[in-house]
Amino acid sequence: MNTKLLIIDDDDVLTSTLKRAMERRGLLVSTAMNGAEAYALLEKESFTYATLDLKLEHESGLGILTQLLSIQPDLKVVVLTGYASIPTTVEAIKRGAQDYLCKPASGDDIYAALLGNKTEEVSIATKPLSVDRMEWEHIHRVMAENNGNISATARALGMHRRTLQRKLQKHPATH
Repeated sequence: MNTKLLIIDDDDVLTSTLKRAMERRGLLVSTAMNGAEAYALLEKESFTYATLDLKLEHESGLGILTQLLSIQPDLKVVVLTGYASIPTTVEAIKRGAQDYLCKPASGDDIYAALLGNKTEEVSIATKPLSVDRMEWEHIHRVMAENNGNISATARALGMHRRTLQRKLQKHPATH
């Protein structure tokens, strides 16, 4: 049996680079740009591993993670993010992620995390997060709790839907 990996990321360059790196390590790789494409692939075939970007263009990876594991409970998922924080790390692990890596991560790091032999721990900044960053993290956590529903998230946060959409477009500095 060949080991299959599903890469779920909306960054074409990262996806093609990671796909080549994992194919060189002997994995059969499929890719998806969003949750819907990933769910369709999981319904058709069985995968051993998946990498999942935490922030896709219009979706939260945390919401997608829950759905992936409901379709294939034995799937080993490694969450990748350019916006690492303790709350999202904890939430991803609670939802069933095998591991959580900060981008950019090397092919070796990702492969080791998929196999469960990660040698380094995720490096989370020791400086306090900025207020903008904390707000962004809170919004994404509430968004994940509402399964990516913008209207429900806006109601839960007590803000206008358009204000929420504007805030979701911003990418705050890490610190």
